[in-house]
Amino acid sequence: MSLPIGTTDPSLGRARLPDVDRVPMKGIVFNLLEDAVARQYGENTWDDLLEAAGLDGAYTSLGSYPDRQLTDLVEAASAATGMAPQSIIRWFGREAMPALAAAYPGFFLPHADIGSFLDTLNDIIHPEVRKLYPGADVPTFGFATAGDGTITMRYGSPRRLCAFAEGLIEGAAIQFGQVVAIDQPRCMLRGDELCTIEIRVDH
Repeated sequence: MSLPIGTTDPSLGRARLPDVDRVPMKGIVFNLLEDAVARQYGENTWDDLLEAAGLDGAYTSLGSYPDRQLTDLVEAASAATGMAPQSIIRWFGREAMPALAAAYPGFFLPHADIGSFLDTLNDIIHPEVRKLYPGADVPTFGFATAGDGTITMRYGSPRRLCAFAEGLIEGAAIQFGQVVAIDQPRCMLRGDELCTIEIRVDH
């Protein structure tokens, strides 16, 4: 199996995804991962990951499952590819976006660019996600835009899936025909209280 993962913060090295399991993860996340893997590499690759992770793969979108199962799948992909788990989870975020945009066009159609889209995460998109998937545990964000257009996003979540957030940002930018450069000067995986993700849009 070979995934074109891309890159993530090299200082994270081969950091594992944290074990949280405080709040179960919704099945839609696993559905999106299956779609991304199967779409690019075929159902057999998804089946191989499930077997390597010791999972049966029976995920329903509204069901709730232990966080550990996502960690097991990512680590199975890491073992198969030699890529860092954080790089794989960033790839997942980026590749999940086409399916999200197709399933929920109303989240995207009102916006012309990534900045406008990100502004709606806390007040519009996440409340709608909670309606669609009761019990969903979503991260919290804070935003500021500098004079040069750089968007600074503060990310907080006990799951510490900041690499997934980075991938989603990259994927969302693609939906708007944009390319973004992302830096993360602060990260919970390096011991910081919150992650700070800086987003620069290449116009």
